[in-house]
Amino acid sequence: MSVQLLRRKFTVEQYQKMVESGIIAEGERVELIRGEIIEMTPIGRRHAAGVNRLVRLFTQLLGDRAILSPQNPVELDDNSEPQPDIALLHPRPDFYEAGHPQPQDIFLLVEVADSTVETDREVKIPLYAEQSIVEVWLVDINAQCVEVYRNPTPTGYQSIQKFQRGQNLAIQAFPDINITIDQILG
Repeated sequence: MSVQLLRRKFTVEQYQKMVESGIIAEGERVELIRGEIIEMTPIGRRHAAGVNRLVRLFTQLLGDRAILSPQNPVELDDNSEPQPDIALLHPRPDFYEAGHPQPQDIFLLVEVADSTVETDREVKIPLYAEQSIVEVWLVDINAQCVEVYRNPTPTGYQSIQKFQRGQNLAIQAFPDINITIDQILG
């Protein structure tokens, strides 16, 4: 006989109150996914380098055309507030001080993965599709490729492409910006 445990789901509002009150410590590596508080894996050196490389690249290429938000929360719905590695956001004068970015504010989300490839692919990317995030990149450090997800539907992304070293890629919202996969992977 299997035993089913009852789970307590949290809303984004409850989660934010836990952070504000100190129940969840400032800087604690957790995110809210589908109402559950999920512990994030520690950031390794390859992952950190990948995020740093993207921060520099996007800053150089986009300037003031987008707000670059590394490893900060995005509020997808009442039950999910993940922290993608990179979010490219529509510019706002308050830099989102009034509230975390929501799906309509997002040009692109990027997940850099070495130990979290399957979780990102099976948990986070479907969540992003459900919330109509127009474009998501999965930078797979181990496979040395970039998976690009576009055209979201409630059941997943209609367009999925894999880019290898030597190939070029453009951000859907900024088609004039050409990026090589080698620039992303280093």
